Amino acid sequence: MTTKTPITVAYGDGIGPEIMKACLKILLEAGAQIDIETIEIGEQVYLRGNTSGIEKSSWDSLHCTKVLYKAPITTPSGGGYKSLNVTIRKMLGLYANVRPANSYFPAIETKHPLMKLVIIRENEEDLYAGIEYRPTHESYQSFKMISRPGSERIIRFAFDYARKNNRKKVSCFTKDNIMKMTDGLFHKIFDEVAKEYPDIKTEHMIIDIGTARVADKPQKFDVIVLENLYGDILSDVTAQLTGSVGLGISANIGEDMAMFEAIHGSAPDIAGRGIANPSGLLLAGVQMLVHIGQPEVAAKINNAWKRTIEDGIHTGDIYNEDRSERKVGTMEFADEVIARLGEMPETLRPVHFGSEPVMHNVPTWPIRAREDKVLVGVDVYIQWEASNRDPNVLGPIVEQYAQDAVKFTMITNRGLKVYPMEFASPFYSDHWRCRYEATSAITHQQVLEIIQKFIAAGFDVVGTENLYTFDGEPGYTLGQGQ
Repeated sequence: MTTKTPITVAYGDGIGPEIMKACLKILLEAGAQIDIETIEIGEQVYLRGNTSGIEKSSWDSLHCTKVLYKAPITTPSGGGYKSLNVTIRKMLGLYANVRPANSYFPAIETKHPLMKLVIIRENEEDLYAGIEYRPTHESYQSFKMISRPGSERIIRFAFDYARKNNRKKVSCFTKDNIMKMTDGLFHKIFDEVAKEYPDIKTEHMIIDIGTARVADKPQKFDVIVLENLYGDILSDVTAQLTGSVGLGISANIGEDMAMFEAIHGSAPDIAGRGIANPSGLLLAGVQMLVHIGQPEVAAKINNAWKRTIEDGIHTGDIYNEDRSERKVGTMEFADEVIARLGEMPETLRPVHFGSEPVMHNVPTWPIRAREDKVLVGVDVYIQWEASNRDPNVLGPIVEQYAQDAVKFTMITNRGLKVYPMEFASPFYSDHWRCRYEATSAITHQQVLEIIQKFIAAGFDVVGTENLYTFDGEPGYTLGQGQ
């Protein structure tokens, strides 16, 4: 008797229950040996007062099965609700997001019939950490967190994925011409890791021109590794280039857990109408079957799905009068796939998955020697609106708070150096940064004494950042114009 693999299934919200029902019907008819444990997550859990959208019992199920097959969910509008996807990825350590974007031309209309690329997206860091503040009446902040271990882990994953899947090139997109420390670190580590894979071609591009080139000639790219936000945006772009975002899939991989889902949302505007395309969630299920060691069933489903779309059996999102034979609804599409189980596509390339889930590897990374970290200054952030916000009024006041060893350097407003300055800025917000630096090590007590002078003078200190050097290199950027 074949042992069934336990998996956790979430039907989700909106179109989620419809497409999940269709996909599970296909998986089971194809012979998938799975033992399904259902959990409730998403909108109804949120509305019961759980701000994370998931109950403890659901976490227990996930930690037991270690595999989540998830339909899209709805986050209620309004504040106070955290993204459930981000929460699951971070709580389960699903650091790698793997999003293939393949052309299915001529079965599905696309202007890019040769594209076959994969987005490898870092899943836990960057702006998706969700650390945001409102320090003043006018300013809002979002904290961008990029770490060396997190970057190295995802970059090694991308190169290892490329090697094991016979991919020839890995591209990296950042914005390190602007974010020189965070994106600069990601780029630097990419270059370091690339040296260990001499058999793989590499390239780096700034994210804006890189995205433009992907949109123009996606067939020129193979594997692209990106930080969280850039990867989220670019993966939707590439999915749309294949013909429909409804075809996009997402595998979220951790050290011992994984989540598989479509990349599209819950589409509440068409929920209950039976017209949604289940293909994205179905193809995610195919990758799940590979992951749990059932590659033959995975290939059987994938080939039947390809044969179905080859035959022109299409849901409304990909229906084309010149190319499609028949427009069908969600469950009818599922039945058509089931009817073709065991058949091979005729124009599209059949798939044959290996016996091991080569896409789900967890590379290791070396522990680096620690640099000599030295405290050399502080940035003091204040809210200040007096005297028409003239920095020439503020500057002479805060200059007095310097100490013998810690010199006043500058004031910035929205990152721009405004005191001392040669030319006045046309606009100032109520959020100001006052920088103090030393040429050698200082103590935290000296930093506190500077902050206390601000407080004693009645300034609203809304934040501080210590300034450090690492082996003599500044661990902070200059102000614009400094």
